[in-house]
Amino acid sequence: MDEPLQPAAAGAAPQGAAPLGTSDEKSAAAAVRQMFSAVAPRYDLLNHLLSCNVDRLWWRRAARTFRGILSRPEARVLDLCCGTGDLALALRRQTRDNLPPILAADFSHPMLERARRKFSGRNLAAIEADALQLPFPDSSLDLVVSAFGFRNLANYESGLREMLRVLRPEGECGILEFQEPRGFTGAVYGVYFRRVLPALGTMISGVRGAYAYLPASVRRFPAAEEMLERMRAAGFREVSWTPYTLGIAGLFRGKK
Repeated sequence: MDEPLQPAAAGAAPQGAAPLGTSDEKSAAAAVRQMFSAVAPRYDLLNHLLSCNVDRLWWRRAARTFRGILSRPEARVLDLCCGTGDLALALRRQTRDNLPPILAADFSHPMLERARRKFSGRNLAAIEADALQLPFPDSSLDLVVSAFGFRNLANYESGLREMLRVLRPEGECGILEFQEPRGFTGAVYGVYFRRVLPALGTMISGVRGAYAYLPASVRRFPAAEEMLERMRAAGFREVSWTPYTLGIAGLFRGKK
């Protein structure tokens, strides 16, 4: 396995998300937290509206992919960068009744408060935590999954290493993320994604900047093949990418 990456030096340029006006990983992380906290009141509405409800299908498909792990007695599962908790709920539907609570972590308090309301009575536990410094012991989880949150980390390599750290041997990770499709589909989708979506998102949420950041963050995020290489370099094996909906999104998988 490669040597672990060392933490970025103070003031180092972001090796992950880099919202406009940020210059290092600390400011990038703070900007991301502020943006998602600001849009939290309209986050679910906009997700479903702007994706024409396709996002629900993506969460369900990703959750079904891991039915093997989710059906195991005593499996320990984490939804990382959980937002308002929709993926965690989809994972819960694939589990047995005797499974320990599914953990759902996010560093935006307003987002997590909305997740907690959804989780009431459903055997899910919301935890306020930074994805780059998870409060879980080494080799303590069987599955770590993230939906549309990983690309917002200030350091992608550190995020992968942290996921690997908390997974047990043979444990799996899943990263559901946007990609930029190519060809005619990419050209048509690009017009919507870069022009229409930011305008609608800003108008409905009343928050400037957050929905312009979305297409910019997808452009910055590694393409599928590069992301798979990064996963291998972090120590994952049997890595794969499955495209969803003409490659607009897709599921990255890896095993410890």
